[in-house]
Formats: sequence, structure tokens, C-alpha cells
Amino acid sequence: MNSKNNRLILILLTILCVVMIAVTTFKDAWLMPLRTAVGYVLMPVQSGVNRVGKALYNSVEDSRKMKTALEENKKLSEQVDQLIAENTRLREDQFELDRLRKLYKLSEKYGDYHMIGARIIAKDSSGWFKVFRIDKGSSDGVQVDMNIIAGGGLVGIVTDVGANYATVRSIIDDVSRVSAMAMQSGDTCIVSGDLQLYKEGKLKLGSINADADVKDGDKIITSSISTKYLPGLLIGYAKGIKTDSSTLTKSGYLVPAADFGTLQEVLVITDLKSAVNEGKPAETTAQESSAPAAAETQAPK
Repeated sequence: MNSKNNRLILILLTILCVVMIAVTTFKDAWLMPLRTAVGYVLMPVQSGVNRVGKALYNSVEDSRKMKTALEENKKLSEQVDQLIAENTRLREDQFELDRLRKLYKLSEKYGDYHMIGARIIAKDSSGWFKVFRIDKGSSDGVQVDMNIIAGGGLVGIVTDVGANYATVRSIIDDVSRVSAMAMQSGDTCIVSGDLQLYKEGKLKLGSINADADVKDGDKIITSSISTKYLPGLLIGYAKGIKTDSSTLTKSGYLVPAADFGTLQEVLVITDLKSAVNEGKPAETTAQESSAPAAAETQAPK
């Protein structure tokens, strides 16, 4: 009932407004008082209508501006996402360029050897690159026992080869043994892999004669008596050297030159130690094979 009454009132007011507007259009003098009265009545109504219309217009305009702002914000967000992705890609490219520059410098350092570059495509489930796979294989000339370097020094050795891949066991693995020597003095030693110890960034360095001149900070490189590793490859740096309880030998630690937590690209030295030995006089090869290189081992394939 109330709804019907309100509707009726609204209709009557509308009719009244129309009549009043019509009256105000006449200009006869006798209608002037009536027009004035109508004006007093109509002006508030007209002002109210204007206010309502302005409010509706502002609401529509605000809604349009809000929609426009949301669309612009969406576009800006998309642009920001694109810029972030582009920045990330550029940073990755820069990191890759830096790594490749380091590999290039490393290849220049060992320029006497022939090398090919390779990318790591898989590794074991542990946090370190103790065993990993590269994207180069026999079709690229890769063979078992070829040496792998990266990050400034020796990484490991090839243990298995397929047509388009090769498996590498790194020097940090528990079964790895590398015949080495101090570059400054030439005194020999053995670098032993130790995954637990590598959590502290170190490997074992032992089998050093008690009177050998090996001290902290010395560069440790692969020795010429190694059966599988080419001579002169940097392995790392001596640390914590001390005389053993037997007083016959010294031991300590080695800080590897390569970082086995972030490897991505490596260099494969395609020269084999066995081939290098074939080029030496028989007397020299016999002397090296009789040296304590027998301590150097590598895990089976």
C-alpha cells in the first residue's frame, strides 16, 4: 500500500512540475505573480534535480575513471612483469658471460692442451656435483679418463661415455684420489675426496714427506706421476699443514680452486694422460709408473 501511495505522490509531483514549467513560459503581465510563485516552488526542485543529476554524472565519471585506472594499472603490472623477466634474463646472461670468460681464461692458462666446452645436464641427488653428466660424448671426441676443469682448476675425470653424453666423477667424491704436488717445491702429496669434509670447503691433503717443503697457501697441482690426470692442473691451495703423530709424514687440507656447488659449464681436456705418456721416452714413462702413483684411484664406472 505504501508503495502505491509513494508512486502516486511521485506522479502528482511530476505533473505539478510540468504545469509549473509550462506556466513560467507565458509572459503575460497578469501571470507574473504566478510565475514568481512557481519559481519559488520550482527552483528548489530544479536544484535538487541538478544535484541528483550531477551526483549521477560524477558517479558514472568516477566509475569510468576507476575502470580506466584499473586497465592502466593492469597494463603497468604487465610491463613491470616483462621488465622483471627481462632483467632476470639479462642478469642470467651476464652470469653466463662471466662464467664463460672464466672458462676462456682457464683454456688460455692451459693452452698446451686441446679442449672442448660442455654444459652440465644432470647430477646426482646430493647437494654437490660429485657425479654429473655433460652434453658431450663420443661423437664429440670425449673418452673415458679425460680430465675436466672449471672454475679455475681441476674438477674431475670422465668415467663413462655415450654417443652424446659423458659421466664425470669429481675430485670431491669419497673414492677419488689424485696424485699431486706443491707447485713451489715439487714435493708430492695425495688429494683425497671427502664429501663430509667438503661441507667445510676442504678436502684431505696427505702422504707428504716430513721434510717436504709444503706450507699453507701453496698451490697444489696435478703431478707428472699421476696415471690419469694430466700434469700441471691446479687443484687448490694447501691449508692447515702439520706433522703427523708418526713424525714421518705431514698432512692437512686442500681448498679446491673449483666451486662444486655452482658448476654449470666445464672444459673437457681431450688429451689423455696415456697418450701423453706414449709420446715420452720409455725410460721416463717407466720411472713415473714405478712412483707412488698407485695410490691414485678412481671409482669404477
